[in-house]
Amino acid sequence: MKVYLNRIDGIDDAIVSMFMSKHSWTREKEERIRGVCSKIFNPVTGMNDRAPIDDVDQFFKWCRRLTSIGKHHITLLKFIDMSITVEGLHRGGQDDWDSHAKRFDNRIIRSSTRLATFGTEMSDWYKGKILPTDEAITLLGMSLPDTVERDGVTYVRSVNGYIAEPLADNNDVKRGLYMLSIPSNFIFRINLTEWCHVYKERNIASGANPEVKAVCEAIADAIEIKTRELFSRKLFNEVKN
Repeated sequence: MKVYLNRIDGIDDAIVSMFMSKHSWTREKEERIRGVCSKIFNPVTGMNDRAPIDDVDQFFKWCRRLTSIGKHHITLLKFIDMSITVEGLHRGGQDDWDSHAKRFDNRIIRSSTRLATFGTEMSDWYKGKILPTDEAITLLGMSLPDTVERDGVTYVRSVNGYIAEPLADNNDVKRGLYMLSIPSNFIFRINLTEWCHVYKERNIASGANPEVKAVCEAIADAIEIKTRELFSRKLFNEVKN
């Protein structure tokens, strides 16, 4: 299972919103904020180590103030948006992650079990922990018949079971035999305020599934690294959301 933090957008908008809220905004100040942010933080690659030190100091000063205020005035942090891709989380864990779809503003798309065909592959977390029936039969040197009859209907061999012959190539029917251990890929977007809620619900100290907790902590690691801990686990736990 792998996690990719594709980009973090909107830090400049969030800083501007902070000054707008306090009625100290000017267009000149907004242009200064956007200019400094463009020098210091790249949405894809993160911090620029070669930026002028005065601009770096100003950027960090703004961001520290933003996060201090944003813990309580959570709309400010909603201007900051993150794009994340997850590769290989098991389908059961994907379902758990989907329970937060409202927090993502429904911006989540995952591998479809309807539009693709799966075999006995499984996520990394399940490898060595379970043995699908098909694999166990092969290991035991046994075999199952290619077809079985029931109530006058012929069922043909498929992954994890049998399918009525006329429907053997129907993906809607095939996926009824898929196990929740199959790996699932997905991409989603979430703003920083809503991420703080998801983190508190799914982190290592929560009661979530182990692989779901691993996803959550890997995302948290990536955010901390890309922002030099301006957005940290401490912040995630302190935001009132």
